[in-house]
Amino acid sequence: MPTFDRRTFLKTGLLGSLVGVQGLLARPALAKPALGRDFGNDKVGYGSLKKTASKNTGESMLSLPEGFSYTILGKVGDKMSDGNLTPAAHDGTAAQNYKGKIRLIRNHEVRNEPGQGKAFGRPSNAYDKAAGGGTTTIEIDPVTRERVRDWVSLSGTLVNCAGGRTPWGTWISCEETTAGHGKSKVYHKDKEQGGGYEKEHGFNFEVPFSADGSVKAVPLIEMGRFVHEAIAVDPSTGIVYQTEDHGSAGFYRFLPNVIGKLADGGKLQMAKVKGKDLVDTRKGQKDGMTYEIEWVDIKDPNPANAWEDELAVAKQGRANGAMIFARLEGAWYGDGCIFLNSTNGGQAEAGQIWRYRPMGEATGELTLLFESPSREILDAPDNLCVTPRGALVICEDGPGTNYVRGLSKEGLIFDFAQNLVNDSEFTGATFSPDGQTLFFNIQNPGTTFAVWGPWERGVF
Repeated sequence: MPTFDRRTFLKTGLLGSLVGVQGLLARPALAKPALGRDFGNDKVGYGSLKKTASKNTGESMLSLPEGFSYTILGKVGDKMSDGNLTPAAHDGTAAQNYKGKIRLIRNHEVRNEPGQGKAFGRPSNAYDKAAGGGTTTIEIDPVTRERVRDWVSLSGTLVNCAGGRTPWGTWISCEETTAGHGKSKVYHKDKEQGGGYEKEHGFNFEVPFSADGSVKAVPLIEMGRFVHEAIAVDPSTGIVYQTEDHGSAGFYRFLPNVIGKLADGGKLQMAKVKGKDLVDTRKGQKDGMTYEIEWVDIKDPNPANAWEDELAVAKQGRANGAMIFARLEGAWYGDGCIFLNSTNGGQAEAGQIWRYRPMGEATGELTLLFESPSREILDAPDNLCVTPRGALVICEDGPGTNYVRGLSKEGLIFDFAQNLVNDSEFTGATFSPDGQTLFFNIQNPGTTFAVWGPWERGVF
């Protein structure tokens, strides 16, 4: 990921610097064309999908367009190179080159109750021996797309949902719970999580891509204790943007005291519409709607009552007028912007896609790029990534058949992959650094895929 000097950022806003995603804003409303799945697949996608067998195992777990292939990597229960078994519940991932190989760090959203599971990997490096989440790292041959080796890289954490890659060569893994010694409500799953864990949860943890084994799990406390989902880093400033997976979610940012050293602390803030308090984006929005954003400080990023009130951090921001979203999940940096998915946002509660563009360090513009008019068009967008040519890859997390979808720069939705196994969500979409391989997961049963083919035939 490139870096930019601060003066250039403040002058230009980095327009056109990385990928041509500003084309997503070329229209005042993006969803005007007839966005049927066949229309999108024929016009901007890669054609109709067909049942496809994996190259290395022969299993037919995906439907893909003609000409695309895939391998299966790191399936739940597989024995890893370090002797541990691959954990379940594959979620957020990111890729980076390392000594001629691709390293993929992958979250495991394990949500075990105390006494019903334990930390995997080396006990001395685990944050909480009663918590079964964490990350694994897979080293992949970039030519064969086959596993070279894999290992536990973070353990003893809980409900590691998404996260994000940093410009300084690490992965941030995010806990999607505030459980700990006491019970915590899990808003969108209609149940409680915990208590009885050894440690309090609801934090971010950092894992270097260069680590050849498990790292000591250290919570990044000043980044906040809330129901984390994903992060995205602006490389020009080192500011870390964070999403919250809650029915009344906030959009956050963390200003580190030292860029690239998150453990040294910093300031947590929450997004607010300038001049207007408590703007609720969950309903009543129009494609292309843009808000001028300012940021309000969170005085206590680790409130003592977070275990019983997972909105304890958000309520501090709301007291100063911070805005409200419906389940902010995926986040990704591209072209000087942060792209966000609101999984249940919109009139149809089928999802929204937002883009935040910083305008200097104090303010920015938040624009609604796309709101799904029905679940037939786009159903519960979760993880996302920006493609090498400026489109978006979107992982669905709906109640029925789920797809990996594409959103073109012109605002057209199309199918790219279908889950043939069950109704489990897709997670963790990310491209290899050379743009030739798209990785993503099916969460249950946890399976990672490496997909390649004639990318030039469409918009990815």
